[in-house]
Amino acid sequence: MYKGHSSPGMRDFTILWATQTLSALGSAMTSFALVLWSYGQSGSAVVTALLSVSSYAPYVLMSLFAGALIDRLDKKRVMLICDLFAALTTLAVLALLRAGRLEIAHLYLLNALNGWMNTLQQPASDVAVSLLVPRERYQRASAMQALGSALRSVFAPVLASALYALAGLEAVIFFDLGTCAVAIAALGIFVRIPAGPRSAGKEPALRAAREGLRFLGANRGVLHLILFLSAINLIASMYNAALPALVIPVGGDAALGMVNAFSGAAMLAGGAFASLRGAPKSRVRVIQNALMLAMSTENLILAVGRTPPVWCLGAVLGWVSIPAMNANLDAILRLNIPIDMQARVYAARNALQFCTIPVGYLLGGWLVDGVCTPLMARLGDGSPLAKLLGAHAGNGAALLFLGLALAGTLVCLIFRRDRHIWNLEKNREI
Repeated sequence: MYKGHSSPGMRDFTILWATQTLSALGSAMTSFALVLWSYGQSGSAVVTALLSVSSYAPYVLMSLFAGALIDRLDKKRVMLICDLFAALTTLAVLALLRAGRLEIAHLYLLNALNGWMNTLQQPASDVAVSLLVPRERYQRASAMQALGSALRSVFAPVLASALYALAGLEAVIFFDLGTCAVAIAALGIFVRIPAGPRSAGKEPALRAAREGLRFLGANRGVLHLILFLSAINLIASMYNAALPALVIPVGGDAALGMVNAFSGAAMLAGGAFASLRGAPKSRVRVIQNALMLAMSTENLILAVGRTPPVWCLGAVLGWVSIPAMNANLDAILRLNIPIDMQARVYAARNALQFCTIPVGYLLGGWLVDGVCTPLMARLGDGSPLAKLLGAHAGNGAALLFLGLALAGTLVCLIFRRDRHIWNLEKNREI
């Protein structure tokens, strides 16, 4: 294992974390506002879901080959280029909007370009954190990242909804561009990322991809944990595709913002808790229990609940434990993957773990529009399912959430018995 890099401590990581979290908040606000805009234009769950599909599809397709590039490129330079590219695509949205020519097809194309750049940015960022943070502080750094994700989740829907309602999509985009400028300036001027190990010569992309997959094949615990998360991502992306179709017909855009805000508030509380406590006795148990709680509660409450306050309760139960799950997952991966292999393994991980997300978005949108909603309409308001799920306009999405509750619980029970995942505890160093 490579151990030669020097860590400048937590200062550079803290600057990077704070400014990238701010930039991610701006990006999440724009994404949320574009969901509102596209659903208002089309009223279709499939059309809205395709926004995420167009972003994740190139990300998944190209992730497997990104490791070879990341291994021999400067991580800071890669992150700067990707941030600048993201700013340019946001400017393109603004230009099209001001010209009165913005269409959903444009968003699909721009999202696809952003997804392609993320194939480089994400593994570069993952390795950069390992280079900046001492091993004994991996748990703290992972908890801070989970807290940052929670902060984004709680404030993005609230701020985006407010700005979108008061000043329109342009105001949200300008905020996004401002936060992106802060992140680029901070990374370029104040953060020094050690060079770390690089592969000798120009390793072919296919060979690097094989090495990443070979490492996973030889480390069954890491592989099975990634496959577990891949199955969870399939269900979670179907959830994301169906949520607007459940909430907006009943409570409008404000209700969707409220549910997302409560999800974010729960993550904020969970992230604060995870950042204050040390490493648990069993990281695997935290991951398993957190996902079981999320899968078995939120989807069921969304299915049978009929008002925004009830849905908000489900959102709290579903998301409060996710920051602890993310923090412990991140720590497990960093401790079990040598730093000189991380770029290649993280690239392979991204391809495997996230390949189900575009499938889930497509499947969720199609099931709502093409199967569940027509089925509930045929059954009528007096049917047992309508009495259970309600006679509101979003009961087709509610039917899907009922299926997701069952599927998510079953996935957690299956992987809870996987001994390879539990064996990761034997490799515990910190």
